[in-house]
Amino acid sequence: MAKKKKHKHHDEHVDESWLVPYADLLTLLLALFIVLFAMSSVDAQKFQQIARSLNAAFTGGTGVLEYPSPTPEAQMEQLNVEKEQSEENIEEAQKRMEQQNLQKIQKKINTYIKDNNLETKLQTTLTDEGLMITILNDIFFDSGSADIRSKDVQLAKGISELLVMNPPRNIIVSGHTDNVPINNSDFDSNWHLSVMRAVNFMKILIENDKLDAKAFSAKGFGEYKPVASNDTKEGRQKNRRVEVLVLPYEQKE
Repeated sequence: MAKKKKHKHHDEHVDESWLVPYADLLTLLLALFIVLFAMSSVDAQKFQQIARSLNAAFTGGTGVLEYPSPTPEAQMEQLNVEKEQSEENIEEAQKRMEQQNLQKIQKKINTYIKDNNLETKLQTTLTDEGLMITILNDIFFDSGSADIRSKDVQLAKGISELLVMNPPRNIIVSGHTDNVPINNSDFDSNWHLSVMRAVNFMKILIENDKLDAKAFSAKGFGEYKPVASNDTKEGRQKNRRVEVLVLPYEQKE
């Protein structure tokens, strides 16, 4: 009777070579989730950090875990910074656009001045404050008076037509005098005279139904904002003036 052959039991060795690609797969999945998370809030600085991390992971560096994820507070702070920067950019763009609009209005007024031979009476200046229309050389008023001369009312009405704009803008009318003391019973100072000249000129302007009176205001500066020396006749004549300041349009929130 033949003996049954005994089969020797050999412990089989487990093949663990699959762990290497499995670890690589986990690393790729982790990298994918981090990229997807970062894409939910675009941030150039974080993107650069992620790029460096992935590069280090794939080239044998320290890996993506070297760069901790930002906290929710840090993310919110970053979003607030980005929002403020965006609002500032929008505001700057609006200012540039309005400056261009005021330039177009200035060109229109300058054409009116040239066509009516008013170069010695009116001039325009565009500044950061707005568009300034300066009425020169004592037109509209006799010496020491705040009443607009009847012969100049039509010119004042012509200027009012130039102030009809879309959209409407706020307008400040200001009066100025030289430093020669006032000497009549109607006004107790050059300041008083300058205020009333501004008010009376403004009254003529807002008689125009196309203008909104709520957009107008009047100021008087007397002798205290000269544009030339009061030591000469020519200088004093330049200082006696009325200014119309067209303010830049501001969008209401």
